[in-house]
Parts: sequence; structure tokens; C-alpha cells
Amino acid sequence: MRENRRYREHLLFSLLSLFLLAAVPCLRAQDEVHAIGSTNAERLRIAASSFKAVNSDAETTALKATFDATLFNDLSNAGIFDMVSRSMIPQDSPGNPTEIKLASWSAAPASAAMVAFGNIGAANGKLTVNSWLFDTHNDANPQVMNKQYIENAGQDSARKIAHALADEIIYRLGGGINGVAETKIYYVSSRTGAKEIWVMDYDGENARQITNLGSVSLSPRISPDNNELAFASLSSRGWAIRIYSFELSRYLSFPTGTTGTSNLTPAWSSDGKSLAFSSSRSGDPEIWVSDSSGGRAERLTNIKGPDVAPTWNPRSNSQLAWVSGRTGLPQIYIMDADGTNVQRLTDGGYAISPSWSPNGQFLTFSWNRKYGPGAPGGQDIYVMDIATKKWIQLTHGSGSNDFPSWAPDGRHIVFQRSLSGKADLWVMLADGTDQRQLTHDGHSFMPNWSWK
Repeated sequence: MRENRRYREHLLFSLLSLFLLAAVPCLRAQDEVHAIGSTNAERLRIAASSFKAVNSDAETTALKATFDATLFNDLSNAGIFDMVSRSMIPQDSPGNPTEIKLASWSAAPASAAMVAFGNIGAANGKLTVNSWLFDTHNDANPQVMNKQYIENAGQDSARKIAHALADEIIYRLGGGINGVAETKIYYVSSRTGAKEIWVMDYDGENARQITNLGSVSLSPRISPDNNELAFASLSSRGWAIRIYSFELSRYLSFPTGTTGTSNLTPAWSSDGKSLAFSSSRSGDPEIWVSDSSGGRAERLTNIKGPDVAPTWNPRSNSQLAWVSGRTGLPQIYIMDADGTNVQRLTDGGYAISPSWSPNGQFLTFSWNRKYGPGAPGGQDIYVMDIATKKWIQLTHGSGSNDFPSWAPDGRHIVFQRSLSGKADLWVMLADGTDQRQLTHDGHSFMPNWSWK
């Protein structure tokens, strides 16, 4: 039947196995989970001035346009600011502290509490940006921050500097939590015909292909130091975990077991010392943990029914969450890192693709709470408080939503949304608001947000 075929297709992404159909129990009503990240806090009103060009040549003009747009978007996307729109900012663009008139920024219509401003110029192959952040209500000592950035001149450098400045502002004004403007998102794309691993900036720009294996590569997971990429790839020997070293520009060896063994869904511990993954080397797909090179592998689960998609508690590395079909349709479980203290979190439906929040308090996952004949439901993204098992639903009735991945700031989640047979990547705040589409090619899957 169609439900079986759909689930088999999903398990090709993670297991290549079928769970048995089971009756869907009724779910208890849940209270809302509050205070996820900082998304419910009152937003600080901030303005980003158009930076002043130090010269009028074409290169500076073009790089300034990219820089200004990127900085504004980065601050807008942070989820903690009330951005002053371009139409409401004063027309004079201060290039340094002697040129700024705080009263014009604090008064209506801007009504900004903070303003970022500065100057930008390209000369002798270098792009230089001098920036300031001022408190508009502190006439005596308004300076909050002063930063200078120098890079080789180019569009990528203009974006890089804007990202770095945005993250610095977010860190200073957002409670000491690093921004995500300098982070990357790794994902699967089939735009070339084969499913390969790609990477892009957090905002969907600068997409580039990493693998070129001409096969099926899935479940990309970047290491905490951003030096190694783990993923599952199909070869003549079956599904294998592969590790690509960016530092060495080559693949590293990782034990795969005998021919026909399926090794899937790798996940790094937050210290980069361990990998958890699903392997059928013992006959049944189970959760295993090894060191970063695949050595000293230990089996954590040992019960009939497929176990896949592990994710570590990044705060402590003392727990893992994963998907198990031991009771029929897939459900989310957690256990201690030695395989003990197993607990089931979801109480029915079809629950998959867990991702642990950076603070260790929440899990996000994809859940069809009314999966099965006679009870049509939707595949949506949820967040659960692990201690209380209370949850909130983040997406509602917009296609099939899957593979959520937390951003390192805990404020954002990237996920896959499929509409009319086309899959793209979207991002939202961790309370489900501010949903934005990142890719528009209809061939993007299984995102993984970098650690930093």
C-alpha cells in the first residue's frame, strides 16, 4: 500500500528497511513548550546604516552594495532584533563617530536603540571596513563596539566581512550567544542527476558541490571543528560511512564490515571524538558508536527492529536520541551513551529524524501524529522538552516537512519541505516563526547545520 511504499522510500534515506504497520494510538493533549531559545524575548530595535564609501570607484560601489545588503539581512535573520527598515533611517550615512547625530537615529521614525555604521573602501587589492555600534540613548559614552576588517577585495570578502560584523553585533547584544551568519549548511542535492553532498552559506548563498561520486550519498554530518564530513554512500559493497577530510582534501578510511552490510546515518559527538551510526553488521540494523576513525566500535542497541538516525546530546555527550521500529512504526527514543536507560519519547504516529538542541534541553523531529489508514495527518516539525515530554508543533499544513537540524545558536532550525514532489530547504526560528525558503531548485534534501 502507499503508506508502506512511502516509508520504504524514506528508509532508503536512513535504513533500507520496512517497519510493520501498526494501529496508531490516541495522543494525549500537550501543553505548549515555552522559552525555546530566545525567540520569545522582546526584540531590541536596531538600525544598520548604509556604510559610507571612502572613494567613488566602481569596485568600492559594488562591494559596498553587497556588504550593506548582507549586513542588513544577517541582522534581520538573527531573530532577536526589530530592524529599522531602510525607508525609516536618516539619509545621512555617518562614516565615523564624528559624523553621527544620535538624536536623528533615536527619534521617530527610526526610533533605534542601537545603530551600526562605518565606512568601506577597496584599494590596492584590499577591502577595508571600519565599523562602530552605538547606543543612541547614551550621549556621554555611546560606543558599544569598534571593529576593523581587512580582506582581499572581492564579492566573497564583502559577504565574509558583513557576516563577521553581524555575528559580533549579535554576540554583543544577544546575551553572549554567537550568531550564525558565518556558519554553513551541508545538504544533499540531486541537481546534477546523482545525489551528492553540497554546502552553502547559512542564508542559502554560495552553494557548491563537495562530493562527485556519481552514486547516492546521504545524511551529511560535519565535524565540530569543520574539518571532516561524514556521510553515507552507496557502493558495490553496500551502504558505507565515508569521511572526507577538508584539511587533507581526500577521503579517510572507515570500516564498513562485510559486503552487503548497511552503515548509515552518522552523527558526531560534540567533542569530535566519537561517531554514532546505524549498522547491520550484526544482522539487524542497530545503533553503534566508534571513535572518529571507525575503530573500537560498540553496539548500543540489541533488539529486533531497525534502529537508525542517532543524534548526541551536545551539551554532555552522555545521551543519544534515535529512531527505532521495535514497536512497529518508527518512534523517537533516548538512551544513555552506554545503551542503558532507554526511554520512548513519542507515543504514536510516525516519528523520525531527531536533532538535539545545543543546550541539551530539546529535541526537534519530524512527526506525523495521525499516520495510518483512516487517520490522515501531515508530516510536520515538532519540538519536545525532553524532561517533561511536552511538545509544540512548528509547521502546519505546508507540504511534507522532514530532517530538521538545529543551528548552533539554538534559535534557528533548518529543515526540508516537499511540495508537489519537489524538495527544498527552509529555515525558521525555533518557535516556528519567520519561515524562509533557502533553496529553490526542487532537489535539496537532508540539511545539517554546522557547529560553528
